[in-house]
Amino acid sequence: MPTLTPLQKRAARKARNHTDLDMNLVSLIDVFTILIFFLLSNASEVDILPSTKSVRLPESTAEVSPQDTLVVVVSPEEIIVDGKTVARVADVQAAPTDLIAPLTAALQQQQATRRAVRAENAQLSQIVTIMGDQSIPYQLLRKVMTSCAQAGFSDVRFAVRQKVEKA
Repeated sequence: MPTLTPLQKRAARKARNHTDLDMNLVSLIDVFTILIFFLLSNASEVDILPSTKSVRLPESTAEVSPQDTLVVVVSPEEIIVDGKTVARVADVQAAPTDLIAPLTAALQQQQATRRAVRAENAQLSQIVTIMGDQSIPYQLLRKVMTSCAQAGFSDVRFAVRQKVEKA
């Protein structure tokens, strides 16, 4: 067996370690960029309402997606606006009037801070979503709706769970 020179050894090692696989990183980066844009654009379509374990929402088959609005949470024990308890349900039900003064005041304060910049969005600032437990009585719901209307919210909506159709 003939002895190889260092130059020949290096050439043989290079030929042995050489593969015909070349990765094009530009294509790979393009794929990841498209994937990131896809995920970001689809993630923005998810609307999340504040979640409380004490509120069980009724089910609905509505196909329309909810809009980002001010949310009034009505649990069996309390009424919450923007994460703050504004009234206790027992006190509201015992009151003889349909107007819940603390709720109206909290909604008016929220409306003052949520002014629309553009005229097209002014209508959105008059929308409130009631996230009420499915077991609350109609008299309580009527008082909450009356208070919302008194505070200047002309469009009252209700949060529901999407009913899953069984196949």
